[in-house]
Amino acid sequence: MTEDNKAKKLTTKKTPIPEQDPAVRAKNFNEVTLGYNEEQAVAEAERCLQCKKPMCVEGCPVNVPIPAFIKAIAERDFRKAINTIKEANVLPAVCGRVCPQEIQCEQRCIVGKKNEPVGIGRLERFAADWERECGMECLLPQVAPSTGKKVAVVGAGPAGLTCAYDLAKIGHKVTVYEALHGAGGVLMYGIPEFRLPKSIVTQEVEVLKKMGVEIVTNAVIGKLITIDELMEEYDACFIGTGAGLPKFMGIDGENLNGVYSANEFLTRVNLMKAYTFPNSDTPIKVGSRVAVVGGGNVAMDAVRTALRLGAKEAIIIYRRSDEEMPARREEIHHAKEEGIRFELLTNPKRILGEDGWVTGIECVRMDLSEPDESGRRRPVEKSGSEFVIPVDIVIMSIGTGPNPLVPESTEGLATNKWGYIVADEETGRTSKEGVYAGGDIVTGSATVILAMGAGRKAAQSIQEYLLTKK
Repeated sequence: MTEDNKAKKLTTKKTPIPEQDPAVRAKNFNEVTLGYNEEQAVAEAERCLQCKKPMCVEGCPVNVPIPAFIKAIAERDFRKAINTIKEANVLPAVCGRVCPQEIQCEQRCIVGKKNEPVGIGRLERFAADWERECGMECLLPQVAPSTGKKVAVVGAGPAGLTCAYDLAKIGHKVTVYEALHGAGGVLMYGIPEFRLPKSIVTQEVEVLKKMGVEIVTNAVIGKLITIDELMEEYDACFIGTGAGLPKFMGIDGENLNGVYSANEFLTRVNLMKAYTFPNSDTPIKVGSRVAVVGGGNVAMDAVRTALRLGAKEAIIIYRRSDEEMPARREEIHHAKEEGIRFELLTNPKRILGEDGWVTGIECVRMDLSEPDESGRRRPVEKSGSEFVIPVDIVIMSIGTGPNPLVPESTEGLATNKWGYIVADEETGRTSKEGVYAGGDIVTGSATVILAMGAGRKAAQSIQEYLLTKK
């Protein structure tokens, strides 16, 4: 290794990644983060220590061979890098953009013990983007000869697509049923264009189609056809329908015009492309002052989307402090750069309206109590601190519940008290023979990569099951 390379390898901070200027990006739906060029990617890859026991791989829910693909980037063998990633990950361009690497692979990085960890997510994105931007034909994984077995996958989100990918590689005939008109699940309807371009999701889904996976859209399982009916035709079934049922606070005024769930708001904008109206068929009312209630990634997506749609002021209302916000630090940082107003230690009491439309949201200030047994500080109202924020749109982003259609229409499918499907954590096996489940419909709302990990585990278990089935 040259002295120059040694210097690069010992760099304490990540190689900076180019971004759109905040004042410019706040008015468009183009990607915020622009990605590495070749020189930046190689410089970052050279920071990797190539550990003999790579803890980063243990932190990845789908066990991407991280040191191997980073080594290939450092050696400028970008084709080898993307092929290495695809041994484990069917959605590398997606994961490189939206995975919370900071609490998964990068959290385990040895470099990160004393310095900033290697930018694993940035490098994964680079490899995937390099393949696409070079105009190279996407190298399909080797698909084994047909086994004659058929598997149904319900839900074309991250869990379902990963399960379908792994089963198709083995040689099983896989059919994916998707309720909406496009495959991708939350990748299509939930995450905004400026964080994850829909063209990228579509291209990665095309890989599955070329492998022989059939994707049937506009198919609402539980209404159009039941799981039991699917099992008459298929040898096994995987359920990955997610947790997209909106939650509300139950306060006065939530039925006023101008109140959205974050799910409805983001689906209209992302999947239905309301931001291109009248070129699209689905308009959306944004208003001039928008309040988003919540502090997670979905709340950040909603408030930043509202800003881009023309809101003069976009506000986050969150009942705890900045430190307790569950959103990724990067998303909070980007939101603040773009001028989002944060009303922290604040909780809504009621939504005000006139002539059926929202005019404001009455809130109360909060204090944080001492940590309880869970270690979390509980927010407590400050008496007499009520105040009103004038707004004309309120977006509720306080969590979601399980999609109830499949559990309620499937006799003998065990669910817990919250309505989530009960499935073995390691295998995805449910109470019905041959039926497996994974992702948010089992765990509740989590990350894309965790759903993918569940899809991968279920695929392995389904394979073992099919080998025993005559």
